[in-house]
Amino acid sequence: MSINNYILKSDQIFCANQQDVINGYIIIHDNRIHAVEKGYIPSSLENQYKVYDLSGKTILPGFFDAHTFFTGWSLRYIGIDLSNAKTEKDVIEVLKTCYSHQDHIFGHGISDNFNTPSPEELEGLFPNCRIVLFSTSGEHFWLNTTAINHYGFDLTADCNEVFWKLLDEILKDKNFIKPLFKKYMAMLNARGITSVKEIGFDKFSGFQNILSELESEEDLNLRVHFMSQPVGANANFEYAKKMMANYNSDFIRFSGFNRMTDGSISQGNGLLKQPYENQNYKCKLDINWELIQDEVLEADKICTRFSLNAQGDGAVEKAINIFNLCKKDNNGKLVNRHAITEAEFSDPVDLKRMADLGIICEYYPQIQSITSYDDKVGMIKKQIGLERGKNYWNRRKMKDYGVPLCCGTDLPLVIDHIPESIYYSVTGLFPEGGNPFNQENCLTIPEVLESWTFGGAYDFYREDDLGSITVGKLADFAVIDGDILHTNPKDCRSLDVYMTIVNGKIVYQK
Repeated sequence: MSINNYILKSDQIFCANQQDVINGYIIIHDNRIHAVEKGYIPSSLENQYKVYDLSGKTILPGFFDAHTFFTGWSLRYIGIDLSNAKTEKDVIEVLKTCYSHQDHIFGHGISDNFNTPSPEELEGLFPNCRIVLFSTSGEHFWLNTTAINHYGFDLTADCNEVFWKLLDEILKDKNFIKPLFKKYMAMLNARGITSVKEIGFDKFSGFQNILSELESEEDLNLRVHFMSQPVGANANFEYAKKMMANYNSDFIRFSGFNRMTDGSISQGNGLLKQPYENQNYKCKLDINWELIQDEVLEADKICTRFSLNAQGDGAVEKAINIFNLCKKDNNGKLVNRHAITEAEFSDPVDLKRMADLGIICEYYPQIQSITSYDDKVGMIKKQIGLERGKNYWNRRKMKDYGVPLCCGTDLPLVIDHIPESIYYSVTGLFPEGGNPFNQENCLTIPEVLESWTFGGAYDFYREDDLGSITVGKLADFAVIDGDILHTNPKDCRSLDVYMTIVNGKIVYQK
């Protein structure tokens, strides 16, 4: 009996191709699916293979997260651990013990409830030393003026993009970042994630070299498809060509470019087709659409793809207009798999255009977890009105029109929890329960699971070897500790991942 050959058995196997569900078993040989059969395991096979009896649990293809920022997550772990500090004064005292003649002090774990000292106050205590401290959530931070001048962001920073200079420095600290990435992989594996699309700023600070080391050491338990997001400079197409040529293994691939377009509707930064309620503007931002179009067309020319993050219906329309200029096949579909991330508020007319062109939507099925009904619906009512708000999170229309769907989290904005994503994107509920929002725009349980599996594989150009439980494909699986397909979606948050398998290897078991 080979230790690399075994059987997974369950009465709920979600194959993901046409959402098929079977009662049966899967035979794995080394790192591939050898057979998928219905019914009982013959006794002759039981004597040949180790059998994992997962009856009552749901076996699925491994999950794909199409939008993650390991870089942003890493900020929660930089430098010294300050989680034991009970007061702001305690933090200062710890810093004093560290402060000597070094040029920087990084830290993490300060309470989100602490008052933030002014940069000038910290500068007075620690002159000419870059002080950068992050809170437990990563949403709050302390800086002194030396750090502000060096890294180019201040206390108003509200997105990972502004941290690019700091992240470039952190990612080049191999002794810190390599073991941290192993911790990151373990965290994602425990949530059933087997493949990610990692966003790296510009040239990713050479982090792909660390990925290669982990792969050569057979220590890469996550398939990483990395993208370049232009932040410090415009899109670098020579870099893209080099990455496309050098990274095309089963575990590491270059996946094109990612770029923000508009911003949050709550702040008036989402681009709308019509003005905000009781306002005369459609967007507070000045968006360089000409640059975005030039970059998308150049990426398309060299046969790589672009993901454009668009939140307002005006930005969704403009993104589609740009993609419509790209190469098409004989059926009018885009040759390269360009995508729109979020499409939070969209015009159904444009969703039909997305489907016709084959533009992928990378949606966030857990986005409702970070707010409440009153806060979100109140914002929508104030900013665009409830009539237009009927087109918020309109995944139902996307699916019905035939838009290819996959899931992302914008991690660390939210951390993957697939059963929880069912609760939000099937019921339309918020964390507190109560009233659903736009329930008619929601998906079904199988549709959400398909987005996490086959939809992700399609988005990653991996549908030939991943994304469904099919003979010959690579053996990546996630096992949920209950019958997620028939559990009331309102109760799905109580379910969790029981086992995760990557390339035939069990990388997590509860």
